[in-house]
Amino acid sequence: MASDDHDTAENGDSNHAHQPKKPKLNPKALITQSEIRSEFAHHDPTVARINNGSFGCCPSSILDAQRKWQLLFLRQPDAFYFHHLRPAIDASRRLLLPLINASHIDELSLVDNATTATAVVLQYVSRGFSERRFERGDAVVMLHYAYGAVKKSVHAYVSRAGGHVIEVPLPFPVYSPDDVIHEFRNALKRARIEDRRVRLAVIDHITSMPCVVLPVKELVGICREEGVDQVFIDGAHAIGCTKVDMKEIGADFYTSNLHKWLFGPPSVAFLYCRKSNQVDDVHHPVVSNEYGNGLPVESAWIGTRDYSSQLVVPEVLEFVNRFEGGMDGIMRRNHEKVVEMGEMLVKAWGTHLGCSPEMSASMIMVGLPACLGIRSENDALKLRTHLREKFKVEVPLYYRPPRDGEIDYLTGYARISYQVYNEVDDYYRFSDAVNQLVQDGFTSMSVKSILLTMDEGPMFSCEVGAAVLLFSIACVTVSFLLVTN
Repeated sequence: MASDDHDTAENGDSNHAHQPKKPKLNPKALITQSEIRSEFAHHDPTVARINNGSFGCCPSSILDAQRKWQLLFLRQPDAFYFHHLRPAIDASRRLLLPLINASHIDELSLVDNATTATAVVLQYVSRGFSERRFERGDAVVMLHYAYGAVKKSVHAYVSRAGGHVIEVPLPFPVYSPDDVIHEFRNALKRARIEDRRVRLAVIDHITSMPCVVLPVKELVGICREEGVDQVFIDGAHAIGCTKVDMKEIGADFYTSNLHKWLFGPPSVAFLYCRKSNQVDDVHHPVVSNEYGNGLPVESAWIGTRDYSSQLVVPEVLEFVNRFEGGMDGIMRRNHEKVVEMGEMLVKAWGTHLGCSPEMSASMIMVGLPACLGIRSENDALKLRTHLREKFKVEVPLYYRPPRDGEIDYLTGYARISYQVYNEVDDYYRFSDAVNQLVQDGFTSMSVKSILLTMDEGPMFSCEVGAAVLLFSIACVTVSFLLVTN
């Protein structure tokens, strides 16, 4: 009689017969420059793509591996669910353990992205308030430069539950980790003066905009000294961009996207939850039939969807290991090149970097010429759009509001990235584009007027037509007066 194990076994049952062995990577010869170009041939060749930080990049070979998993599911979904899904997810998790120096596979879950991981952690904190384990007015500390979705999540889950939010103002430009540490200590001191217990500190490993690598190990240590209950590190940009070591950092929670700097397909991230009695009540925000089986199992099945991006970590690491020095070599070369390109740009424009090279990884902030007149976030967005559409340069821009009493300050910065597919010409195109704007006397106002022709269409045309008509009437009137006089 045939066994019915496959019909009764739960997906995610740790005692399932199909437990994965530790996967072995298949080393190949070092990758060549022509192979790199081939791996990223699906990128638009007309665009200088110096914004790897926002969406990352995925090589063709990884996309091919992902497609095989997708077809395996579509061919026989039941067999995929019962035989393949959970073992493949566990294989990916096991490969990530040494990469981040975590102790146990049960500490590691795969989720869609860092925003999902943030929801996991903040819902856990929110339950602390709703179940009255936390007092109303207890605090969560986060950075002023926290990613927008994280800031909104803190307010959605913590403020509405009765928690108090303390924002840490960080300086920018910033050239010393001590400046960050000083402001962070002041924020915790403020909580102590207000007699607030800090239940969670949310700290970026690399801030998004402006981008700066923060001294997370030191900041976690300060949290321990000050009695902060738990620490969550938002390392959305970190893995593949800078060193990520769970034991060294010492945080309770840590998340990072695999699709930004580790070449994974969008979207996939890991969430690390350090083993302790305090984190037993951590759950995925999507409740499935796996609820209550532990976060890694809950995350491994949140209903029918495409899980393929979580299953190709073995192929991702094979790709990474084809580069000289592996991930460490990639990170070192990317850092050296982005600093070199940043220094080239500030020399060309007569500006400055937004942080010291030591506080950057594979991205760095570059000051834009003040004459471009960036006076708001909207100005920065309009100029970014103009660079994309006029010059085929893709780069995020940042507006930095002036402070009282400042003289000769810059309000506009570009966040440039460097990844293995980039070439020096990408950055010289950006340099030339900005120099052309300066030479033409462009300001943010002139960019706006150009963009209005696209944004406002017929209304703008009517306004222009009316203006031309009025000008014509004025000219006729002047001519008539000159003749009659």
